[in-house]
Amino acid sequence: MDLNSASTVVLQVLTQATSQDTAVLKPAEEQLKQWEIQPGFYSVLLNIFTNHTLDVNVRWLAVLYFKNGIDRYWRRVAPHSLSEEEKSTLRAGLITNFNEPVNQIATQISVLIAKVARLDCPRQWPELIPTLLESVKVQDDLRQHRALLTFYHVTKTLASKRLAADRKLFYDLASGIYSFACSLWNHHTDTFLQQIFTGDEAAATSSLERTLLSLKVLRKLTVHGFVEPHRNVEVMGFLHAVFERLKQFLECSRSIGTENVCRDRLEKTIILFTKVLLDFLDQHPFSFTPLIQRSLEFAVSYVFTEAGEGVAFERFIVQCMNLIKMIVKNYAYKPSKHFEDSSPETLEAHKIKTSFFTYPTLMEICRRLVSHYFLLTEEELTMWEEDPEGFTVEETGGDSWKYSLRPCTEVLFIDIFHEYNQTLTPVLLEMVHSLQGPTNVEDTNALLIKDAVYNAVGLAAYELFDSVDFDQWFKNQLLAELQVSHNRYKPIRRRVIWLIGQWISVKFKSDLRPMLYEAIRNLLQDQDLVVRIETATTLKLTVDDFEFRTEQFLPYLESMFTLLFQLLQEVTECDTKMHVLHVLSCVIERVNIQIRPYVGCLVQYLPLLWKQSEEHNMLRCAILTTLIHLIQGLGADSKNLYPFLLPIIQLSTDVSQPPHVYLLEDGLELWLVTLENSPCLTPELLRIFQNMSALLELSSENLRTCFKIISAYIFLSSSEFLQVYSGDLCRSFCELLKDITTEGQVQVLKVVENVLKVNPALGPQMFQPLLPSVFRGIIDGERYPVVMSTYLGVIGRVLLQNASFFSLLLSQMACECGQELDQLLGNMIEMWVDRMDNITQPERRKLSALALLSLLPSDNSVIQDKFCGIINISVEGLHDVMTEDPETRTYKDCMLMSHFEEPKVTEDEEPPTEQDKRKKMLALKDPVHTVSLQQFVYEKLKAQQELLGEQAFQALMETVDTEIVTQLQEFLQGF
Repeated sequence: MDLNSASTVVLQVLTQATSQDTAVLKPAEEQLKQWEIQPGFYSVLLNIFTNHTLDVNVRWLAVLYFKNGIDRYWRRVAPHSLSEEEKSTLRAGLITNFNEPVNQIATQISVLIAKVARLDCPRQWPELIPTLLESVKVQDDLRQHRALLTFYHVTKTLASKRLAADRKLFYDLASGIYSFACSLWNHHTDTFLQQIFTGDEAAATSSLERTLLSLKVLRKLTVHGFVEPHRNVEVMGFLHAVFERLKQFLECSRSIGTENVCRDRLEKTIILFTKVLLDFLDQHPFSFTPLIQRSLEFAVSYVFTEAGEGVAFERFIVQCMNLIKMIVKNYAYKPSKHFEDSSPETLEAHKIKTSFFTYPTLMEICRRLVSHYFLLTEEELTMWEEDPEGFTVEETGGDSWKYSLRPCTEVLFIDIFHEYNQTLTPVLLEMVHSLQGPTNVEDTNALLIKDAVYNAVGLAAYELFDSVDFDQWFKNQLLAELQVSHNRYKPIRRRVIWLIGQWISVKFKSDLRPMLYEAIRNLLQDQDLVVRIETATTLKLTVDDFEFRTEQFLPYLESMFTLLFQLLQEVTECDTKMHVLHVLSCVIERVNIQIRPYVGCLVQYLPLLWKQSEEHNMLRCAILTTLIHLIQGLGADSKNLYPFLLPIIQLSTDVSQPPHVYLLEDGLELWLVTLENSPCLTPELLRIFQNMSALLELSSENLRTCFKIISAYIFLSSSEFLQVYSGDLCRSFCELLKDITTEGQVQVLKVVENVLKVNPALGPQMFQPLLPSVFRGIIDGERYPVVMSTYLGVIGRVLLQNASFFSLLLSQMACECGQELDQLLGNMIEMWVDRMDNITQPERRKLSALALLSLLPSDNSVIQDKFCGIINISVEGLHDVMTEDPETRTYKDCMLMSHFEEPKVTEDEEPPTEQDKRKKMLALKDPVHTVSLQQFVYEKLKAQQELLGEQAFQALMETVDTEIVTQLQEFLQGF
C-alpha cells in the first residue's frame, strides 16, 4: 500500500463505517475485512489514529481494527501474518509520542502496545521498557500520564504470562526497574499530599492519577516479579511503606470533604493499597509473615476500635476484614496436629497469630462484630419496609463476602469463631444469657441487639453443638418469641425462624417437629412478607432434612401447601417466585403421592405463572422442576394436566426455539417423568416426539435422557409409536452409531433390545438396517466386553423369538460376507461360546442359553459340531438361575415369574410408576421369565435324541466334558 494514497481511501471507508445508516455501514465493514490481510494496512491505521486532527470516532475505530489485528495476524505462525519489516515500523511508531489527548483512545493505545509487548517484549522489542522509563520522567503532564498508563498496561500484561521462560523474563524485568518504580510512586505520592493540603485541587487530581497508576505498576511487580520477595529489601521496604501511606491517605480523606473532586480517586487508591497486601498474602504467604503483626494491628484498629471512626468507609472496612480473615484462615499458617512436623515458617506465623489473638482482642472483635456490624442498619430497615422482596434476596452466597459488608462480616465471624471457638463460645453464650425472655417492643435498640446475637448463634451452629441445648432453648424461649405478634417484633420473629433453620440439621430432636410445624404454619400467616418468606426457607430446610418423617408432617400438609401457594401468588419478583416454587417443589418431592388431594390450586395457577414468566427463563426452569415433582406425586392422575403440560414440554425441547438453551435439560426430565407416569399414549403425547430427531442430532450430554424417553414410548405403546416413528428412529440410530462412544453404542442398542422385547414379531424388521453391523460385531469378536454383551443380547432376542427373521438375516450376512451359510452360523456360535464371560447380567446369560438351545433339535452338521459349546453355555446358565430347595433337594429356576404382584412400598420408597407396572407386565411375557431353563434343556435334548436315535445321540453327548455331563444330570434329576 502506498501510504499517502492508501490513507485517504482507508480514511474514507472508516468514516463510512462509523455511519448510523446500515446501507453505508455494511459495505464499509466488508471492505475493511478484506483489507485486514493487506500488507501496509496497519501502518495506515497507525497514521490515522495518531492524527489528532481527524474525527474522534474514526480514530477510535482505527485503534480497534489495529488492536484486533494484533490478535489475528501478529504472531509469526498466524495465516496472513504481518511481515517482520512492517511490525518493526509499527513498534517504532507506537512509542514515538505519548501525546494522545482523548482518554478513551489513550487507554486503547496503551492496551494494544501491551498486546504487542506480550508477543515481542523483550526479544524483538528491547527498546520498549527503556523508552517508557524515560517518558515517565518528562515534565509534560500529558506525555508523562500517557507513558505511565502504557507502563502500567505493559507491566500488567507481562505479569500475566505463566510459562517458565516468560516468568524468568518478568523476574529480570522486575528486579531491573523495581527501584525506579518505587521512587516514581514516592515522588507522585509526596507531590499529591503537598498539593491536596495547599488546596490546589486540579494539580492534586492530576498527581493522584499518577500515584494510582504507579501504584498499579508496583502491585504487579511486587506480587508477580520475585520468587522470594521477602529476601528483597526494596520489596519489603515498599510493603512496610504501604501501611504509612495508608494512614496518610486515610487522614487525608478525613480532612477533605465528600464533595472534593479527589474523593473518588482517593478511595480507589486506598482500596488499591489494601489489594497490594491481599494479593501479596495470597501469592506469598510465607514472605508475608513479617507483615502479619502489622497487618492485624492496622486492620483491627481501623475496624474494631475508635481509630476508624470518621475515616473508614465501607469498601475499606470490607478489605480490612478480608485481610484479617485471610490471615486467620491461611493454611500455610496452621501447624499440623504434631507440631514438630510443621515447617519453621508455619510455626513462626502461628506464633505471631497466637500472640496477637489474645483473649481480650478476640472478645473485643467478637463483641464488635455482633453488637456493631451485625445490627440491621437504617438503610436495611427502610428497605424491609419499602421493598421487602428486595430485602430478602440481598447479596449473600458466592463471592459476595469479598465486596459487600454484611456477608463479609458474617464470613469473618464464622472463620474466627471456628479458629478460636474455645475462647469465643463463652463470650457468645454470655451474650445469649443476657437476652433471656421477651424484649420490650418499644426498645428498638434492644430488639436489634437480640437479632444480631441470634444471628451469631445461627452462624456458629456447628461450633456450638456441644455447648447449647437447642431443644430446651427452642421449647422454653424461642417458641414464645415466635408468638409475639407485635409489628415491631418482626425482626425477632424473622431471625428466630431463620435460626431454627440453621440448627435443624445440626441438633433438633425429631419429636419436636410437630411443634415446629405448628409454628411455621402460624408464621406463614404473619402480617409481614419478609417473615413469611424466611419461614418458607426454614420449611424447605426442615422438609429437606435427613430426619424428616412424612407421617409427622401430614396433619399440616394441606394448610402449609395452601399458605405457600398464597405466598407464591402474592410475591411479584422473579427471584422470590423461584424461591417459593423451590420450597413447594421440595414439599411435593418429600411427601410424594400424599400431595394428590391438595394440588388443584397450584395446577390452576401454574399456566398463568408460565405465561407471565415469558421473559424469565430461570423462573421457567423453576416451574419445570416443580412440574417434575408434581407429576411424580400425581402418578397416572397427571394425565389431567396434559392440556397445559404437553405444550410446555413441546416448547422446552424444540431446538428451533431460542428458550431451549435454558429449558432443555429440565424439559427433557419433565418429558421422561410424564411418560413414566402416563396411563396411556395420547395423540398429543405421540406428536411431541417430532422434536426427538433434532435432539439426537445434537449428540449432547442429554442423549442418555433422550434414550430413556424413547424407551418410555416403547414401553407405553410400542405398536402405535413404532408405526409412526420407527423409520426416523432407525435412520437416527444408524447415523449415531457411526460416530459415538462405546457407552453411547450400548445405550442405542439397549433401546433396540427394548423394541425386540416388546415387539419380537415386528421389531427386527423395523430395525433391520441396524442388525447386520451387530451381527458383524459378534463374528469379528468386538473387543469391548460391554458392547459384545449388548450385541449378543440383541441377536439372542432375534434368534429366540423370531427364528424365521434370524434365518433371513443369516442368509443376508452370508451373501455380504461371501461365506457359506453354515460356516457363518458355526463362526457365530463359536464366538458366542468364547465370549460368554463378557455377559454379566443373569437375564442375558439365561437368554443366551435359551437362544442357542433353540437351534436344537437339528441334524445340521455344523450345529452338531458346536453341540459341546451349546451344552457348556446351557450348564453355565443353569448354574446362574437354578436354586436348590434344601428340603426337597430339587432345583427350580429363580427367574420365573408367574403372576403380577403389586409390591408393598415402605414410606421411604418411591411408589411404582405406571412404567414400572408396564415393565412388570412385559416381564410376564418374556421367555427369560416364563420359560424354565431346566425344562427347556430337557425338552431340547429329548427332541435331539429322538431325531438322531439313541446311538448317534450318545456319540454326540460324548463330545461334552464328563464333568459338565455330570452337572447336567444333577440339574435334570426328576425329569
